[in-house]
Amino acid sequence: MQTALAKPPQKRQVIFLAMLLFLWEADSEAIRYSIPEEIESGYSVANLAKDLGLRVGELATRGAQIHHKDSKQLLQLDVKTGNLLLQEKLDREVLCGATEPCVLHFQLLLENPVQLFQVDVHLTDVNDHSPEFLDREMILRIPESLQPGSVFALKSAQDLDMGSNSVQNYIISPNSYFRVATHNRGDGRKYPELVLGKALDREEEPELSLTLTALDGGAPPRSGTVTVRIEVIDINDNAPEFLQSLYEAQVPENSPINSLVLVVSARDIDAGTYGRVSYSLLEGDEVSQPFVIHEKTGEIHLQRALDFEATRHYIVEIEATDGGGLVGKCTVAIEVVDVNDNAPELTMSTLSSSIPENSPEAVVAIFSVSDPDSGDNGRMVCSIENDLPFFLKPAFKNFYTLATERPLDRESRAEYNITITVTDLGSPRLNTEHNITVLISDVNDNVPDFTQTTYTLLVRENNSPALHIGSVRATDRDSGTNAQITYSLLPTQDPHLPLASLVSINADNGQLFALRALDFEALQAFEFHVGATDHGSPALSSQALVRVVVLDDNDNSPFVLYPMQNASAPCTELAPRAAEQGYLVTKVVAVDRDSGQNAWLSYQLLKATEPGLFGVWAHNGEVRTARLLSERDAARHRLVVLVKDNGEPPLSASVTLHVLLVDGFSQPYLPLPEEAPERAQGDSLTVYLVIALASVSSLFLFSVLVFAAVSLCRRRRAAPLGVCSVREGHFPGHLVDISGTGTLSQSYQYEVCLAGNSGSGEFKFLKPIFPNLLPTEEKVNPPGSISL
Repeated sequence: MQTALAKPPQKRQVIFLAMLLFLWEADSEAIRYSIPEEIESGYSVANLAKDLGLRVGELATRGAQIHHKDSKQLLQLDVKTGNLLLQEKLDREVLCGATEPCVLHFQLLLENPVQLFQVDVHLTDVNDHSPEFLDREMILRIPESLQPGSVFALKSAQDLDMGSNSVQNYIISPNSYFRVATHNRGDGRKYPELVLGKALDREEEPELSLTLTALDGGAPPRSGTVTVRIEVIDINDNAPEFLQSLYEAQVPENSPINSLVLVVSARDIDAGTYGRVSYSLLEGDEVSQPFVIHEKTGEIHLQRALDFEATRHYIVEIEATDGGGLVGKCTVAIEVVDVNDNAPELTMSTLSSSIPENSPEAVVAIFSVSDPDSGDNGRMVCSIENDLPFFLKPAFKNFYTLATERPLDRESRAEYNITITVTDLGSPRLNTEHNITVLISDVNDNVPDFTQTTYTLLVRENNSPALHIGSVRATDRDSGTNAQITYSLLPTQDPHLPLASLVSINADNGQLFALRALDFEALQAFEFHVGATDHGSPALSSQALVRVVVLDDNDNSPFVLYPMQNASAPCTELAPRAAEQGYLVTKVVAVDRDSGQNAWLSYQLLKATEPGLFGVWAHNGEVRTARLLSERDAARHRLVVLVKDNGEPPLSASVTLHVLLVDGFSQPYLPLPEEAPERAQGDSLTVYLVIALASVSSLFLFSVLVFAAVSLCRRRRAAPLGVCSVREGHFPGHLVDISGTGTLSQSYQYEVCLAGNSGSGEFKFLKPIFPNLLPTEEKVNPPGSISL
């Protein structure tokens, strides 16, 4: 075995494949080895690691691979030791045929980092084939008149070996008449000629049988024999002669069977049978020659298909024989013309089926292309679709890399189908397509995205615990664990909001639950933030605002502020008997802690001591006289007023009023009389008017005195029980006027009295002070009263 390296191997750091191509072509040549054929499998050709200057085991760590353009692997690389071993016994004649030198081309690919080396193994010939003659016997008809020195062509022996191991010499068995001369053809092969040593005498010896032996140049030489039978015939002194000694022709490789290649012509000036010429191929067997010649016309036809890639030139020896046995010969050189009949071939060396997104540049595949045609028919171009984010880059000779031209986004496109098209430059152009599917693997680069930035959930108060009140939902454009989302409640900024005791969230699906019953009157709305976190590394999160609005239920009955029903003594309302129809006696004041229509109150008179005397306004609770009072009406009246809200179902409360009809209210407290008639009457009425005025004045003064005395007595009696005062914080701060007419009119004043033994939350009575019963100058709040 001989090992040859054009230059010592150099250790290189490959950064880019383009730099690899430049450095390779500029500073390196192929690694060449030479081994003889027929060596048994397992034979160590060379140690590649040592020849390349690599450390032991570096081939394994760098993913070394041996590639051959054919699918059958002839060599095997032991990546642990670096030895290049024979996969099987190599037969030079099978692998290369007549091609010399026989060189096997391989590529050594190092994947990490990427590096390529060309390895050429020269397969030398050994003498393992003997020369063989195609015919078992050669027959020569030689006229006896030929002079010594005449030459007769003999068919050559075939030897599959090459060089010195092929046929080198011919010898013939000892005889008195002939010897053999060995000559070289233009292609280097040897052919024999029989040379007449002395004149033949048909009468002495009409037929000779000689043995022709072909010897090759091996050590020891191999041989093959054939019998040459010579018939001595009568005189024929003119041999056929070809018009040309060398014929040349060109035949396209796709020529059909039986097509005409060439016509040769020879003539013989003899007459009769001696002048009739027949043509034959000296080496016309179907194995060695794809041509056949017509015996009489000299037309050479194609008898089997040609293949430019297998054999490009043919040398054909043509023999013309006349009827007397004389022969002439010529040589036909046939050149096979290449046509574009082979599509390019693509061999994939490395393929990555999945690459991560966001990578700036990733190598997807490394492949090689080949085309056995010649010229433009064998020149190739590679291409992919223009709308793909990938590009092709030449690496080494016919090797290419397919890489990404920019970072890819899996969320935009998760899979690419790439078609690599290899087209030759022949006419017509042939192409080969290779499809590659590339998957983009996910990277956690998308935060969870809520379907809404703010969620508003409506919940009715008095709900059952663990009630599902709504859901939040977030999506993540990533995949796998990067898209798995966990929901959580985020800490609230309000320290007074007990969020942990109000709601909970299902971490897997974002469903929200109320942990306890909500009370609209205590908490009407609250808000908090919900977080969504994926399971990526690092984890990404986002948040959304959730606002819970509590809806009111009609769960509070109306509450009567005035008159208070739990007082120790009922409040009695006073009404003058002289009051006109529609006179305001009192007003029922009530509130409802609910909201909306659940707090809309209406008033209704349920019972009355004397029906038809008093009426209640439905919207504001004012109790007024329904007609004029008379002396026949009872002094005391008991009224039951129903207060009802507008909820569904409605809730109600009732209150009992005590009305006392009194006399003695002076004229100024009553509505003003109509204007006195004009003084059309005479002076006779003046006297009556003065008397009446004096009487009324006296009655008024008496009534004032009586009223003052009665009031004084009442206050003294009320002093041990309690005082009329207003305690701080007695009225709830959330009572408001709901309807347009309102339940608490601002034009009325009330006097609030507390019982002596009552708590801070109990009223004794709330007594209205009617503005139409007070003089203008007295319409102010007395001590101990509040204005509602």
